[in-house]
Amino acid sequence: MIHPTAIIDPGARLADDVEVGPFSVIGADVEIGSGCVIGSHVIIKGPTTLGSNNRVFQFASLGEECQDKKYRGEPTRLIVGDNNVFREGVTVHRGTVQDRGETTIGDHGWFMAYAHVAHDCIIGDHVIMANQATLGGHVTLGDHVILGGLAAIHQFCHVGAHAMCGGGSIITKDIAAFVMVTGNPARTHGLNAEGLKRRGFDSDTISELRRGYRAVFRSRRTLAEVLEEFDQQSLSPAMQQFVESLRAARRGLTR
Repeated sequence: MIHPTAIIDPGARLADDVEVGPFSVIGADVEIGSGCVIGSHVIIKGPTTLGSNNRVFQFASLGEECQDKKYRGEPTRLIVGDNNVFREGVTVHRGTVQDRGETTIGDHGWFMAYAHVAHDCIIGDHVIMANQATLGGHVTLGDHVILGGLAAIHQFCHVGAHAMCGGGSIITKDIAAFVMVTGNPARTHGLNAEGLKRRGFDSDTISELRRGYRAVFRSRRTLAEVLEEFDQQSLSPAMQQFVESLRAARRGLTR
């Protein structure tokens, strides 16, 4: 299960069925759960924890020191959940003590070739980052977010659940849940209705979200006025999630 050319630090803890390919290096304070497959020429440094059934392809680097000039070697962490795929050349860095001290990735993520997750990011479940999509430090991606190839997100931005960002987008502000954005700088281009249908959202919920989208992004009212109107309505759970993502915007909202 472990190739004889792989280097495993004595301080690493691997489940009995973990596979490690040729010339990979697993450092101290790395914990890898059951069912994980580590390809060839992979570097995993600690402190890092991988859950179960993760697959890491060749030349990926997980748990490396972050590219932040303030970093001084503190023992920050990378925490990865279950059933994630890290394709060729993906890089994921540990956190910084100036923030949470931890980079966190949920379950069922799909990180395509050369995607980059910087320090202190929080990645939800079922996230897809296409080839060379890049996150600055302290970025939060909600569940089911999709980033097209070469999309880049500025530090501290929040992207709401089920949002979709087109390839090559440059994102410098927060993105509401359930919307589609694209461009440089990114602009909203409607509700991610097709993605919601594929995930089982019913037509009534999608229609409600469309009305909410139009009220926020297509009317002449201010965001504060629209939110006040929403507060007076009985909202579905999805609509409440949409409203919460609007309230949570800290870098300004992509419009």
